[in-house]
Amino acid sequence: MQRQHYEAWLRMDGQVPPVVQTQTAEQPVEPEPVPMVDDFLPPELRVPSHDQLEGRMMPWPWPIVLDGEVVACAECGAYRDWLILSTRDQVWLRCRDGHQQHEMRLDTAWYNRHAGPGDAIHATFEDGLRHLGHR
Repeated sequence: MQRQHYEAWLRMDGQVPPVVQTQTAEQPVEPEPVPMVDDFLPPELRVPSHDQLEGRMMPWPWPIVLDGEVVACAECGAYRDWLILSTRDQVWLRCRDGHQQHEMRLDTAWYNRHAGPGDAIHATFEDGLRHLGHR
């Protein structure tokens, strides 16, 4: 088998493969200019950035435990079924009865780690409350 390969190699030695001519004598064709396309989403599909929103809110049905203690509403004593609000680098807790308290032990980073994607954007705070079933 080695001898057959060697003989075939000797037969091909010195042979030049045929050259396929791809260019014609005509003038080269210039490519047509590519039209500029706006690669941004249309306005109705764009999501506002964090600096375009007054704040964000999410429901939190579980108790919140910070520094080993359960956080409770300062006015009514509720300790779960919170609405957590993030606005102006502050986190606020709102109970079912509508009492709000600033929670200084939570920050925007905590909120961002625990919040899922937003499912709606509301024109007013009250619209957001209604959407999440709060008053």
